[in-house]
Amino acid sequence: MDDIGIGGLFNFLVWGGVFLVLIVQFLRSVRLVPTRSAYIVERLGKYHRTLRAGFHALIPFVEKVVEILDLKEETIDVPPQRCFTADEVGVDVDGVIYLQVTEPEKAAYGITSYRFAAIQLAQTTTRSVIGTLDLDRTFEERDVISSRVVQVLERAGQSWGLRVHRYEIKNIAPPNSVREAMEKQVTAERERKALVSRAEGERQSAVNRSEGVKTELINKSEGERQRRVNEAEGRAREIVALADATAGSIEKIADAINEPGGADAVRLNLTQRYIASLDHLADGRTRVLLPADLSNLDGLLASIGLSSPPPMTTLQVEAVTQQIPALRPTATRPPVPKD
Repeated sequence: MDDIGIGGLFNFLVWGGVFLVLIVQFLRSVRLVPTRSAYIVERLGKYHRTLRAGFHALIPFVEKVVEILDLKEETIDVPPQRCFTADEVGVDVDGVIYLQVTEPEKAAYGITSYRFAAIQLAQTTTRSVIGTLDLDRTFEERDVISSRVVQVLERAGQSWGLRVHRYEIKNIAPPNSVREAMEKQVTAERERKALVSRAEGERQSAVNRSEGVKTELINKSEGERQRRVNEAEGRAREIVALADATAGSIEKIADAINEPGGADAVRLNLTQRYIASLDHLADGRTRVLLPADLSNLDGLLASIGLSSPPPMTTLQVEAVTQQIPALRPTATRPPVPKD
């Protein structure tokens, strides 16, 4: 009885294990593939098919999923590495790769690990490109380095079933000594630009001031010219007005002379002026040219074309006498007796 019990238990355990394995294999043969994923299926150790998104059933013990691939775009960090530029300066460079699996079969069987291969290829390409550039150009031409790495990865990705979208350099870190030298160079360049800007400002200020002075002088000269023109026009009008008035007065005098007794009135007027001018002969500042004989009034009037004036009346004689101080009567005072 004990042998029968032990054998039955053993058979139960064996058949139970077989049944459990069948259940597990049956469950594993049913696969639900999510969106943007791909399952690589092998049949008896050989590639058979690729399962896309949806429900799939496999043949137990014959087919199995050997690899699951994500078809979404993924980012892969490229660790920092030391690169030397053309001028033999060492810099630490790291980056990031953006790629996507487009052919799962090639990604599964074309290379052992496409992620590791992409990182290694990006690093080697970056070193080769930076080795052809100087340190200053390395910072300026990041796009050139990135495009070169993308081109190399794209060619290799055709056999790996990959599509490389872009490669970006995150950091380019030179040594501390080089960084300090670059900072000094940048500071010197900023100071130079500041000096140039200040000089340009001073030059422009001087130009503006000179332009202002020039404009001021031009305006003053224009104003002075206009003032002189106005004064000249005013003097011309004044001269014309005086000439017109003089001509009118001369015409009136000529008309008066032609009247009866006009010539005698003129002679009398000239005689009065002549006698009145004798009063200023004693002034030392007066310079005159007179005939040798001032008492010969008739000869003087005849020399200027005027005949002797008619006899003057008592009133006229008194008027002339009042105009000449020398002819005025003066009272004589008796001398004061001395003690």
